[in-house]
Amino acid sequence: MSEQQLAEAFVEMADTLVDDFDLIDFLHVLTDRCVRLLNVSAAGLLLTDQRGALQLVAASTEQTRLLELFQLQTDQGPCVECFRTGKPVEVVDLAAATARWPRFVQAALRTGFDAVHALPMRLRSEVIGALNLFSTQARPLGPDTVRLGQALADVATIGLLQARAIRQRDILAEQLQTALNSRVLIEQAKGVIAERRHIDMDQSFTLLRGSARARNRRLSDLARAVVDGSETI
Repeated sequence: MSEQQLAEAFVEMADTLVDDFDLIDFLHVLTDRCVRLLNVSAAGLLLTDQRGALQLVAASTEQTRLLELFQLQTDQGPCVECFRTGKPVEVVDLAAATARWPRFVQAALRTGFDAVHALPMRLRSEVIGALNLFSTQARPLGPDTVRLGQALADVATIGLLQARAIRQRDILAEQLQTALNSRVLIEQAKGVIAERRHIDMDQSFTLLRGSARARNRRLSDLARAVVDGSETI
């Protein structure tokens, strides 16, 4: 591989802050770059969902995708073990690992793979998934190749966590703005009810809240209806 190819790959893995960031495309780029730069036959990527369960998100080939799905269905294999331990898993000869993962090994051998290396998608103590590197030859990748693969996984993990944090921050900001907007509507509705009923603001809010519960309505929705005159209390 050339230094330029290597530099370009790391730039791609770090570039998650662009406006048109496409998560799925980003993950497929990661598997493609691993195949190109690490001299492996195929790559697959499993990440955790919001419940902490592993899900297949990218694979460099259709056969790899099916094998990764099988790994998840049987809950056995190097990627699953790598995720649970947070440590790399290297199997240089799958045929010798039948006792370890009997069903996965049989499926992998049928697919044509003879070796597999699983690398954790990890930042400090947080593990968000695992990267599987498959080879059609029973051989080790070599320490330099493994370090490079882990470096790609690490940079991608940082980018993913950064993108996730930004999305969560934006969601929180949106929720806060919605709450503030709702508060304004509620205050306006309290004023309307207080004036119409000749009651104070505390009584008005109690009436608005009780009416929302009785009608099985969201407080902000009923407040909006009171303000625009489509409903009365």
